[in-house]
Amino acid sequence: MAAVTAPAPGPASPQRVPTRRTTELGLVLLAVLIAAFGYADVGCAIDGRVPADTARYGIGLGVLALLAHAAVRWRARYADPLLLPLAVLLNGLGLVVIYRLDRATATASAPSQLVWSAIGVVLFIGVVLFLRDYRVLQRYAYVFAFCAIVLMVIPAFLPAVYGAKIWIKVGPLSFQPGEVAKIALAVFFAAYLAANRDALALTGRRIWVVELPRGRDLGPILVIWLLSSGVLFLEQDLGTCLIFFGMFVMMLYVATGRTGWIAVGLVLVGLAVAVVGLFEPHVHSRFVDWLHPLASIEAGQGAGQLAQSLFAFAAGGLLGTGLGQGHSYLIGFAVKSDWILATFGEELGLVGLAALLLVYAVLVVRGYRSGILLQDPFGRLLSIGLASLLALQVFVVAAGVTDLIPLTGMTMPFLAQGGSSLVTNWILVALLIRTSHAARRPALPPVPPPPPAPPIRPAQPSQPPEPERSQDPQQSQQSQEPHASSEPRTSPEDGGDEQTQAVPKV
Repeated sequence: MAAVTAPAPGPASPQRVPTRRTTELGLVLLAVLIAAFGYADVGCAIDGRVPADTARYGIGLGVLALLAHAAVRWRARYADPLLLPLAVLLNGLGLVVIYRLDRATATASAPSQLVWSAIGVVLFIGVVLFLRDYRVLQRYAYVFAFCAIVLMVIPAFLPAVYGAKIWIKVGPLSFQPGEVAKIALAVFFAAYLAANRDALALTGRRIWVVELPRGRDLGPILVIWLLSSGVLFLEQDLGTCLIFFGMFVMMLYVATGRTGWIAVGLVLVGLAVAVVGLFEPHVHSRFVDWLHPLASIEAGQGAGQLAQSLFAFAAGGLLGTGLGQGHSYLIGFAVKSDWILATFGEELGLVGLAALLLVYAVLVVRGYRSGILLQDPFGRLLSIGLASLLALQVFVVAAGVTDLIPLTGMTMPFLAQGGSSLVTNWILVALLIRTSHAARRPALPPVPPPPPAPPIRPAQPSQPPEPERSQDPQQSQQSQEPHASSEPRTSPEDGGDEQTQAVPKV
């Protein structure tokens, strides 16, 4: 019988991992339907009928969401299936609430916000399609740092807008460069900490349960603290200072695992905020409102913005008043941007507000999960840094409008009115899509080693040729006499081996 031979091993194939793109498509369509239903609900609550442009609004948002999904399916098919649907849901809910406030204030901000949403989705698609490997960003770390510093310094030389120097106005258009600077700084921090995490992980003195870092390693965090303090002093922007410095401290803790860095960071940022809060009038007024939110009512001047925000949350109760049936528009200025969370709290109640915060929490956790799964330090720190940036911004805004911390003037990601914030957050989600694709992408199985080669037999040493026998008896007798002596000669081709031959000595 003929022997059965095993087939030759072919090229290694990747493990089969579900891409979950169909799940993502279903969740994206569900997010669009929820937003369209909310839009129709607002019209029914105010006018008693469904708005005539509900279908146009739903189709517009749906087309943008499907285009983003197609880009992810094409270029990042192993990306996390929850990131894009959650971003679409938050963006759609923001459009619904802005439309609701438009009806209460007789303005038209929702159409322009939809245009900014389209710009953000286009940039999202560009990042997903053309940034094939996020590790390319590590090569340009110092370029990102330089651009971030320039973007933060420029507004300091421009006139203040609403008490803070954080805007660049060109005609009717305005832009907040600090939003883009946050992502650039996240890239730089990830690259720097990935290269220097070993030196920063060394500990110095231990105080109680906190292991403080060595004094020689405090240089980087002092530089970042000085930059953030400079932004706070020159631009009166408390929110950017907190997020900027907080993101660096969180990434530093992830890179080193030392709680001492958190202690040092809290002390430094507390010192800077305290000094600015005492001597800078704009920031000082926000501290006064934080400590005494009802002071204007007691003085007979009516409720201020913070007091109106607290009244809105109280009126919402557990289940809310319903979309379109609240009075949060009494907050007045910046009700669509800084205070938009008060509208959610009043009209959706505690249950709706908790659900909204859970959506943000899931988005942040999925970003952390991608960072944990990544193997290279830069990708891990970049993913965790971007997710931390989103978490810090949500915390700072939610804590400000509920009087937990002083108001910072930041905007709720994806929800609040503002083009620069919305576009930046879509870019942030695109980067998380790229890192999650790299984290979930199946790796090729290890290639089996080649079979061992057969042993090589050593070559036999060559025998010297026997001397020819002469026919002359006298010569034959001379050839049979032993030589007087012989010396070995090493062959030059052998490099000093012991292969020798006898050489007669004259």
